[in-house]
Amino acid sequence: MSLFSDSDLTCNDFLSGRVRLWQPRSGYRAGVDPVLLAAAVTATRGHTVLELGCGAGAAILCLLARVPGAQGVGVELQPAYADLARRNAIENDATLEVVEADLSALPAELKQRQFDHVIANPPYYRAGAHSSANDQGRSIALGEGTPLDIWFDTAAKRLAPRGYLHMVQKADRLPDMLAGCAGRLGSVEVLPLAARLDRTAELVILRARKGGKAAFRLHAPLILHAGERHEKDGDSYTTQVSDVLRNGAALPVFSGQ
Repeated sequence: MSLFSDSDLTCNDFLSGRVRLWQPRSGYRAGVDPVLLAAAVTATRGHTVLELGCGAGAAILCLLARVPGAQGVGVELQPAYADLARRNAIENDATLEVVEADLSALPAELKQRQFDHVIANPPYYRAGAHSSANDQGRSIALGEGTPLDIWFDTAAKRLAPRGYLHMVQKADRLPDMLAGCAGRLGSVEVLPLAARLDRTAELVILRARKGGKAAFRLHAPLILHAGERHEKDGDSYTTQVSDVLRNGAALPVFSGQ
């Protein structure tokens, strides 16, 4: 994939402008999912964070904006998106190293490093389970090329002892996520994300710990929108979710370090 020209891009504000993200007009564009993922991570100053499949950098840049003093590394398969992530890191004055690589074949230097946190927003759809997008970058971002189990294997190997993995995925992939943790990660917690009250959760955020021994925990759903239905133009996010999206607040769901 060739690199993007400025005419191919838009510059969008996240966290009310604390993060400004260049992203393609017609390729994969970040929504609220990576912002919520970043808000769930219990990182603090001095922690190291690895994002697998960082795209243009939405999740890890939102995390680094919320946690001054944290250090990030992003791994991205697609050269054009890796280039965008580097540009976005520079323009947001973020401490982010971007490595262009397949997560199943990381460079030797990266294989020697361990991280306090690994985050990931893998493609939501199994190979062949969705219609291919016209844009190649979007198609790769949405459609699974690397099996989900390899994401968990790579994450577990790169985590330092007692380090945490946070991953956002479609709710129907939860059985695969739990299977990915088996024998690798423990202390598994799951936060369902539901659009409104009495709606089925379509997404989940999973947290798991390397060497964790705590019992599995299923949290009450995080409700994204107020009201039973969409009533008017404009967003209808709940106060808690709005605080995350607008002000860069943390999601205080997962406790402890």
